[in-house]
Amino acid sequence: MTTEQAATADESSAPRADGVAPRSARRGWLVFLRDVLIIVLIAVLVSFLVKTFLVRSFYIPSGSMEDTLLVNDRILVDEITPRFGSYQRGDIVVFRDPGGWLPPDNSPPRAPIVEGIDWLLSLVGLSAPDSDDHLVKRLIGLPGDHLVCCNAIGQITVNDVPIDETSYLKIPSVGAPASADPFDVVVPPDSLWVLGDNRYHSKDSRYNTDQPGKGFVPLENVVGRAFLITWPFNRFGMLDPHHEVFTGVPEGTGTSEDDGAP
Repeated sequence: MTTEQAATADESSAPRADGVAPRSARRGWLVFLRDVLIIVLIAVLVSFLVKTFLVRSFYIPSGSMEDTLLVNDRILVDEITPRFGSYQRGDIVVFRDPGGWLPPDNSPPRAPIVEGIDWLLSLVGLSAPDSDDHLVKRLIGLPGDHLVCCNAIGQITVNDVPIDETSYLKIPSVGAPASADPFDVVVPPDSLWVLGDNRYHSKDSRYNTDQPGKGFVPLENVVGRAFLITWPFNRFGMLDPHHEVFTGVPEGTGTSEDDGAP
């Protein structure tokens, strides 16, 4: 390199008297900003794909699942189950309103900028704008199950087997039946029967039998299975489905005494 070339190189990297950054410095910042933008876009894309196909965030707007879930808890929901797996009795499921379960939403529309920000945050799981359009309950009856409430000691029976729900059930007093209202139903194909853990303060399958779906939740309405509380941090932890409660319950036959079953 000649002395003249060396001087030219030094001048290109040296600060200019007018305060304008040299060309190489500007190019370095542009490359840095480009890399940051690419990383952010990839992160948003990955978060969107995870939210769409793997897990989804919801918040709890009511006390129907107390004390398992409290108002304003945030939960993660496994979306793989409805696509590739199956549900079990005891699972805590999130589902879209089958029709008539939720009261009409009379809240005023939000400003477009607020809607836009909420939508962007929902892409990465930091917001759950559709939580008010969904419900969360515990799965008690699978397709074909015959459920009756209640037996002589206040327990629900599933396919003639009584279940002891004391591990998660919230009732007004010791010895109160598992439901204040009796029922005797057979779950139809491709549907579920769901109840809230806060049994005396939950508008669940029992109280929607006058709706078109007769209180049953179509499997196609189920978003997935809740498995983790993420917020508040002092409640962070896995959700217990209490599958042991249903140990010994046989597969449902889809018939009841009214249908002529023995």
